[in-house]
Amino acid sequence: ATSAVDPRWLADPEPAVRAVGIGLRRLHDALPVEDCPYRWSLAERRGDAHRRAALGRIDPARWHEDLDGLTRSDALAAIDELTEEPHDLVVCHGDACAPNTLVDEAGAFVAHVDVGRLGVGDRWADLAVATWSTVWNHGPGWEDALLDAYGIETDPDRIRAYRILWELGD
Repeated sequence: ATSAVDPRWLADPEPAVRAVGIGLRRLHDALPVEDCPYRWSLAERRGDAHRRAALGRIDPARWHEDLDGLTRSDALAAIDELTEEPHDLVVCHGDACAPNTLVDEAGAFVAHVDVGRLGVGDRWADLAVATWSTVWNHGPGWEDALLDAYGIETDPDRIRAYRILWELGD
């Protein structure tokens, strides 16, 4: 198995991008929320972002270019508007990016790696990072393929807000 960002998959992204979506859906569907002792909740992450901002540890100049022009105050306001929907709570990977997904020779999902942030949270926290990762690693235009493989319609507002929250993290 190789990473979904192996040179082979950079040259032919579709199977790898779909594998990321399929693998993420399998993770979200398989792991029981009620048995997971770890949390990756919006409330905890939002509180951490506010603490970091109060300490001056958030630098908008370091954020991804998709968020250019967004101020620290605007970013905090955006995450304050987020709510976790109970039906969207899953055991999240916590860093659901293409490099953390392994695929086989045919491009099928094999496994996830780097699960140190695993915990219960909103599925859109993982989906926001996973779709963003397709842009970083495979170029623009692959986000919908990942969401299609996952089996969900896009939610641009939640994706943007969770991407902002990602950038506000440590």
